[in-house]
Amino acid sequence: MAKINKPEVKTVAPNPTPTKTISSPTKKPQVAGVFMFDKMNYILMIAGLVVMAIGYVLMSGGATTDPNVFDKAEIYSARRITIAPIVILIGFIIELVAIFYKSPETSSSFPDNN
Repeated sequence: MAKINKPEVKTVAPNPTPTKTISSPTKKPQVAGVFMFDKMNYILMIAGLVVMAIGYVLMSGGATTDPNVFDKAEIYSARRITIAPIVILIGFIIELVAIFYKSPETSSSFPDNN
C-alpha cells in the first residue's frame, strides 16, 4: 500500500508592529451640556402646547346621557366648529415660531464663515 502524505499546517505569527489609526480631520468634537434651543425657545414651545391643549378642551364635550337625543345646537356650536380649530392653529403657529426663533445673543456668538 502506498502511504498518503498529510499536508503540513503552518501557523503564521501575528505582525508585531501595531497599526496606527488616523482620526478623521472632519470629525467634530462632542460638547456635553449644550442644548439645541435657548430658554426662550422652550418657553414658547410650552406656551404653544398649552394653547393647543386649550383648543382641544374647547372642542371636546357634547355628550348626552340619552343616546336617542341629538342636540344640534350643542354639537355644531360656534365654539366647537370655529373657535377651537382657530385656537389650535394659533398653537401650531406658536410652535413654529418657537422652533425658528433665534435670540440676538445666540446669533451674534457664532462667527461668520465668510
